[in-house]
Amino acid sequence: MSGFTGFIGETSNASVVLESMMDNIIHRGPDSSVMFSENEAALGLRRLSNMGVGDDSQPYYTEDESFVLTFTGEIYNAHELKEKLISAGYVFNKHTVGEVLIRGYEEYGESLPEKLRGKFAFVIWDRKNKKLFGARDMFGIQPFYYAHMNGTLFFGSEIKSFLPHIHFNKELNEKALKPYLTFQFSVLNETFFKGVFKLSAAHYMTYVDGQINTQRYWSPEFNPIDQSFEEIVEEIDQTVRESIHAHQTSEVKVGSFLSSGVDSSYVVSVLNPEKTFTVGFDHQNFSEIDNARKLSNELGIENSNAILDPDLIFEKLEDIQYMMDEPHSDPSIVPLYFLAELASRDAKVVFSGEGADELFGGYAEYDSTVLMKKYKKLLLSVRKPLGLLSKHLPEVRGKNFLIKGGLSPEEWFIGQAKIFEEKAVSKILTSPYTNTPTVKEIVKPFYDQVKGEDDVTKMQYLDLNLWLADDILLKADKMCMAHSIDVRMPFLDREVMKIASKVPTKYRVHDIETKYAFRIAAKRTLPEECSNRKKIGFPVPIRHWIREEKYYLKIKAYFESVEAAEFFNQQAILDLLNDHYKGKVNNGRKVWTIFTFLVWHKKYFN
Repeated sequence: MSGFTGFIGETSNASVVLESMMDNIIHRGPDSSVMFSENEAALGLRRLSNMGVGDDSQPYYTEDESFVLTFTGEIYNAHELKEKLISAGYVFNKHTVGEVLIRGYEEYGESLPEKLRGKFAFVIWDRKNKKLFGARDMFGIQPFYYAHMNGTLFFGSEIKSFLPHIHFNKELNEKALKPYLTFQFSVLNETFFKGVFKLSAAHYMTYVDGQINTQRYWSPEFNPIDQSFEEIVEEIDQTVRESIHAHQTSEVKVGSFLSSGVDSSYVVSVLNPEKTFTVGFDHQNFSEIDNARKLSNELGIENSNAILDPDLIFEKLEDIQYMMDEPHSDPSIVPLYFLAELASRDAKVVFSGEGADELFGGYAEYDSTVLMKKYKKLLLSVRKPLGLLSKHLPEVRGKNFLIKGGLSPEEWFIGQAKIFEEKAVSKILTSPYTNTPTVKEIVKPFYDQVKGEDDVTKMQYLDLNLWLADDILLKADKMCMAHSIDVRMPFLDREVMKIASKVPTKYRVHDIETKYAFRIAAKRTLPEECSNRKKIGFPVPIRHWIREEKYYLKIKAYFESVEAAEFFNQQAILDLLNDHYKGKVNNGRKVWTIFTFLVWHKKYFN
């Protein structure tokens, strides 16, 4: 793993500027740095030495030096691709992934990314034609940002790398705040920095003659086939095992994150790493350490764990938000930051279980309760009017039940988090920040791609495109890179996706069991207790902290600040905080989402 940055555009002292940009992401690669600077083009890389298949010197050149490449990540089918290129007549002088990618670009052009198996973000500069080509992996494991300002194109792993350049304008994107308060993460393609965009997962970009063009090269599809359940389970297990093996491309110490859930447990049981890592809190029901330690002991693996101190968490929150580049209020970012720090003491590479829920149908929202199944036996002509009526009700018990039971996901499902209802957001924001795309406008393009599919597939598709890339994977990358460790996610693999796409909905969500076929596959390796354990995620006792006076006062100071008055109706947000503090209602997540934005804004703009 590493981090890249660069620019295309005439710049005085380009090498010096590029070095400053690289220094802003030194945490992504503290071991070494390399750079290319010529005329208008500058490409830089901070490198983390983990001795994997991607471990070779950069930047890469073709023999005639017409192409220059820099990339981050791992390509797990580099050897197979190289053999195909040799058969096509290409000669290789080095045993490097970079050479494979450049030769692949010469042969396949803009079709190259769809042929790659791995996690990657890379750029290739065509020195003769003055054209830049960049690409991001199919799931969005590796981040990729770009901006075009004052005649200069910027690109890189993190937005903060753009800040030292004189042509970069640091300005808040007014349209980003409102949807963030609903989704809990930056959901728009344009980031919180005006004019800075994400290159979306499974996209490539070109830049030539001052024009940027982006194109999607892959989209997730679910095409169930008529196959026995036993065959499906066998294929899942064999493919997961093969993927874990393919991801073991490192000669340094390898560890694994371990919670109490089936996903990370499955990875650990197959991988058999030297160590597992777990963190928790001292509040009841907010720690998975005991379960993780138990499985590690059964497998003969050492478990390193830690109980987190909330004082330290509040002390480090500014650093955490800085590392995220954009405000992000997913509570699990907090333990993940400290989990990565714990793991970095003993490992350079860690495995993690992200992606299984999205691919195999693991989230509770995908399933229906017993009561909901009974309710859905009523005619739709009865349920739909009740659902539509309920959307206009205040927040009362039973409202969400009637909405979910009577309306399609397009009318209510926006992903795995909904902090503020859209109408409520408008009431707490000042007017400059209310003119933004609506929630429906944000999710509609994705739902339009799965018209006619069943509800589970629709929700999975939306999560694969929004929640996975912009929440789950972004926090994993940024928090691990904050501590200079490489995270590998074997479930988020091209071959695993091929198997997941074949699983019928009834085997993704079966009866009242989510991720059903996947769990049965995991049972081949795991103890019964582990494979049947319900997902609890990364539980964080935020609501309890905010009811402690010292943390309440810290948050209150932010809410009362002049800065907060620019964005929010201060009395409205103070009412949210005070009502929670006094125990009248649980506004914990709402308070935390506002608070994290203010912490982030102070760090970047004050």
